[in-house]
Amino acid sequence: MTTLSVNINKIATLRNARGENVPDVCKFAEDCEALGAQGITVHPRPDERHIRRKDVFDLRGIIRTEFNIEGNPTPEFMELVLRVRPAQVTLVPDAADAITSSDGWDVAANFDFLTEVVDRLRESGIRSSIFVRPDVETVKLAARTGADRVELYTKPYADGYAADREKAVAPYVEASIAAHNAGIGVNAGHDLSLENLAFFHEKMPYLDEVSIGHALICEALYLGIGETIKRYRKALAPKR
Repeated sequence: MTTLSVNINKIATLRNARGENVPDVCKFAEDCEALGAQGITVHPRPDERHIRRKDVFDLRGIIRTEFNIEGNPTPEFMELVLRVRPAQVTLVPDAADAITSSDGWDVAANFDFLTEVVDRLRESGIRSSIFVRPDVETVKLAARTGADRVELYTKPYADGYAADREKAVAPYVEASIAAHNAGIGVNAGHDLSLENLAFFHEKMPYLDEVSIGHALICEALYLGIGETIKRYRKALAPKR
């Protein structure tokens, strides 16, 4: 079964535009869970332009499904997640001024660093996931760090979906098999949407979780959040 984690960064962006507490990020997270989300994802960045440190602590006390915190493992980020102790931390190599996650880790160049970070997370009982491109050798190296999962960066799939969906998904299938054979789990995220998710899920032999925010919130503007989550859950229904 592939679970759906809803990234609520865009809700915090909307709230911050007015400087008040509308929409209420914590209430929205609770509502998403009640409507079928199986996890909540946040990506706190240093400038707090969307999710703030306070949000992370507030959410810790109310999330009843699975809490996933994404981010670059700077000292400040690690201090935050080791205090909050979410179910999962997804390690993303974002620059401080990045608009959005735009690439996976060069695991070979950062192997010792990532291994140390993964060890610290494991000591605190936190599942680790390393954000990578769908490259078999990179996935194998990520497994050697001791990480529990990889998260496959799916923008290249989304970009290539309309032109040739079979070609676009092929590297992800290979990476998923490599991860499974190496004994680690597989997550996926970035630019997955109602348009392309069902095919991706159908083709992926091992897929534990998808984390989706931007597309899901945009679609909810037209469909409503309840209907949108329902459709995402349908796209992730168990394969027959």
